[in-house]
Amino acid sequence: MTFSIIVVCYNAGEKLRKTIESIRRQTEKDYEIIVQDGLSTDGSVERLPAGADLKICRERDEGIYDAMNRAVSHAAGAYLFFLNCGDYFADEKVLAKVKQAIKEKKGSRPMIFYGNIRERVTGAHVMSNPKIDDFACYRNVPCHQACFYDRRLLKKRGFRTCYRVRADYEHFLWCYYRARAAMAYMPLVVASYEGDGFSENRENRKRSAVEHAHIVKKYMGRRQIWKYRLVMLLTLAPLRTFLSGNRATAGIYQEIKRRLYRMKNAVEKIEK
Repeated sequence: MTFSIIVVCYNAGEKLRKTIESIRRQTEKDYEIIVQDGLSTDGSVERLPAGADLKICRERDEGIYDAMNRAVSHAAGAYLFFLNCGDYFADEKVLAKVKQAIKEKKGSRPMIFYGNIRERVTGAHVMSNPKIDDFACYRNVPCHQACFYDRRLLKKRGFRTCYRVRADYEHFLWCYYRARAAMAYMPLVVASYEGDGFSENRENRKRSAVEHAHIVKKYMGRRQIWKYRLVMLLTLAPLRTFLSGNRATAGIYQEIKRRLYRMKNAVEKIEK
């Protein structure tokens, strides 16, 4: 089996059904769906249409990342993908395209295949950095809704639940720096991202900043961190964050970012 699609939920209502429907619309059927439910009481899990592709695991958990870890223990797919309730695949051919990319690029090292997302809050197409390097790891790693993880990475080491908001970020850095995972960018939109979720309220944004500072110290040197902080300051990072999150400016901002990524890639190819 190629894919295990993991959906973590708790009292998700109709969002759960719609997310499962988006998976089942995929033309590529080489997958299983694992619904990891934290003992919901709203009947959302019971209302799901049954099927051989669906595995439901119900148990109390200690939060979203603990639930994701629990789901991993039930996964049989070679690649794991985490799709939050309320998020959908961008179109019905996403898994087919990803499977083809895996066939073309798969190597001996564990890999993370990642693409782009579409934000429904702003309507913007958010392009991931096509090249993962130290600065990308400091500033702009792809979100987990864009990433297909080699199962070996998550079987070897799960998400660290001491991080309430940034555990997926910390795990990505562990994959890159410690597990030496290979990163493969796919120029396709993987998921339609709902936004305004768990990590994006005011309290958790503050926690996110604290956790980010703690995590980068684990994987980067002090000089490197100060260098990137200076870069962020000089490139007006707070303003760019505002522009990317504003409905009126997000599309323009993301288009400029896509063009800069393409120019950078073109220059690097010429230099090689």
